Amino acid sequence: MQIIQPHYHAIARTAQDYERMAMSGVVAVAEPAFWAGFDRLYPETFLDYFHQISEFEPTRAAEYGIKHYCWVAVNPKEAENPELSREVLKHMPEFYKKPTVLGVGEIGFHKTTKNEEEIFEAQVEQAINYDQLILIHTPHLQDKVRGTKRTLEVLSHMNVNPERVWIDHVEEHTIREPLEAGYWVGFTLYPITKCTPKRAVDMLEMYGHERILVNSSADWGPSDPFTLQECVVQYRARGYSVQDAIEVFHNNPARFLGQNPKFDIKPVRLETIEEDSANLVQN
Repeated sequence: MQIIQPHYHAIARTAQDYERMAMSGVVAVAEPAFWAGFDRLYPETFLDYFHQISEFEPTRAAEYGIKHYCWVAVNPKEAENPELSREVLKHMPEFYKKPTVLGVGEIGFHKTTKNEEEIFEAQVEQAINYDQLILIHTPHLQDKVRGTKRTLEVLSHMNVNPERVWIDHVEEHTIREPLEAGYWVGFTLYPITKCTPKRAVDMLEMYGHERILVNSSADWGPSDPFTLQECVVQYRARGYSVQDAIEVFHNNPARFLGQNPKFDIKPVRLETIEEDSANLVQN
């Protein structure tokens, strides 16, 4: 079956990961802008990174028949430096014109500070002004409830269309409010923090699959892009059909990301081909 990996930090992964993903049915990945493992000091460092994920990385993915898309943003950790962040924001509109850039993300909160909130609001405002999709990071477990609540409070005072906003890294204690507010939500499968494949399937059974995305993040830390495929296996083992799995792991990301016309992979449906056995024998 076809799979879309909607949150994948490709620059941290090897070519062998692309190869294995292609063999397991992945047809596209989307790479949000991310923390590099250290705080960048100069706007130009961010711009080089944006060029890398919007221009070079698609060529690497294409060698394995995978389409690569990306997002641009100042990530929540580095948003603690407002002066640097605002310099980067001045240049982000240049990248919205690129054929693989889908929107602004990942933005949001790390420790839910005043500086983070200032830059979060500025990036949401820019996304609205440039008609870009929005991908929001919610904090790790120690601050997840407070950060998610504050995210929703900030968004409630801004002119956002919830259908064009994806709030990622939700868990059992933070999924209900974003869904009820009309946002898309994401389960991030990660071996140390965030969510496991089994828990993700449990939440799919509790909340259904509408406006839900599943991803494995797969960054430079202890992570595995194939937790997404593990989740597909867990889902199928609960008795769901291949088409059910396609709806969650292919069609949902196609629907959300496809709100940007640059993402041209459409939802798919299985069909049975009825063939005339007599004609087959004659031929």
